[in-house]
Amino acid sequence: MKLDSRLSSILHLLLHMAHSNGPMTSEALAACLQGSPVVVRRTLAGLRDAGFVSSEKGHGGGWVLACNLKTVTLRDVYDAVGAPSVFAMGHRSEKPDCLVEQAVNEALSGALQEAQALLVQRLGRVTLADLAADFSRRFAEHPHARNHHEHLHHNP
Repeated sequence: MKLDSRLSSILHLLLHMAHSNGPMTSEALAACLQGSPVVVRRTLAGLRDAGFVSSEKGHGGGWVLACNLKTVTLRDVYDAVGAPSVFAMGHRSEKPDCLVEQAVNEALSGALQEAQALLVQRLGRVTLADLAADFSRRFAEHPHARNHHEHLHHNP
C-alpha cells in the first residue's frame, strides 16, 4: 500500500527552512528529502500560494518561511496540502444494493470519520514552533550533531 507522505515531507522542508540561516535552494531542500528539486518547487509553490513560504530568484535566492511558526499549526499545513485522506481503508462500493454491505459501510464510515476528526483536531494543537523546538531539543541532545542541516538518524 502506497502511503501519502506529502504532509510529512512538507513539514520536513519547513523545519529545515526554519533552522536555516538564509534562503534555501530547491536543490538543497531536495537533498534534505533525498528527492527531486522539481517536486520540491511544485510542492512549495502551493505553500507559497497559501502564504507559508516565499521565494526569490537569482544569486542568493531560494525559499524562505513567510509565516509565524507560533501561529501555524500542522492542521493549517494539512489543509494547505489538500487535506489528504488519513486512511487507505474505504468502502468496496459507495452505493451498494446489498443490505449487508450497507451495514458494513455505515459502521466503517462512522469509525473512520471519528478517527479522522480526532487526528485533525490533534494536528490543530501542534504548531510549527512546537516542531522546531522538538527538533532543537533533539539536536542539542544528539552526540554527533555537527550542523543543523545534517540528517540525524539513529543507527542501532
